[in-house]
Amino acid sequence: MASVNKVILIGNLGRDPEVRYAPSGAAVCSVSIATTSRRKDRDSGETVEDTQWHRVTFYDRLAEIVGEHLKKGRSVYIEGRLKYGKYTDKDGIERNTVDIVASEMQMLGGRGEGDSGEQRQQPQRQAAPQRKAPQKSSTGFDDMDDDIPF
Repeated sequence: MASVNKVILIGNLGRDPEVRYAPSGAAVCSVSIATTSRRKDRDSGETVEDTQWHRVTFYDRLAEIVGEHLKKGRSVYIEGRLKYGKYTDKDGIERNTVDIVASEMQMLGGRGEGDSGEQRQQPQRQAAPQRKAPQKSSTGFDDMDDDIPF
C-alpha cells in the first residue's frame, strides 16, 4: 500500500532565516513558523488562541531564495514532509525532534510585509494601451464563444 507524508502550513516567520552551507556547498536554511488557531471557550465564551511553532528546513536553491527574500513576521505558505529525529542534550537526556523538510514555498501578503518598518518603493506601473472595441456585425452573434463543448 502506498503512503503519504505531506504537511501544508500557512503561518508567519518567528525569526529571520538562518542560511548555512554544507561542506559540499549545498545551502541549508532553517526558519520557525508560527501557526495560530482560534476557538471559543465553552465555559467563558471568550476567544482562545493556540499558537504552534514549527521548525522548517529548506535545502539547495529554495534555501537561498528563503534566505534572500523572507524576514521575521512575513506570511508564508509551506509544503513539505515530516522528519522525526533524536538527539542527546548536554545533560545526557534523549530528546525527540519534529522538523518539516520543505519542498515548496510561496510568499504571502503584501510586498513590504515583515520588513520591520522599512518602506519599499512600489514600481511604477504603466497603463495598458487601450484596445479598440471590435466592430459589431448585424447578426449579433459576434460575442458568442466559438468553443461549444457539445
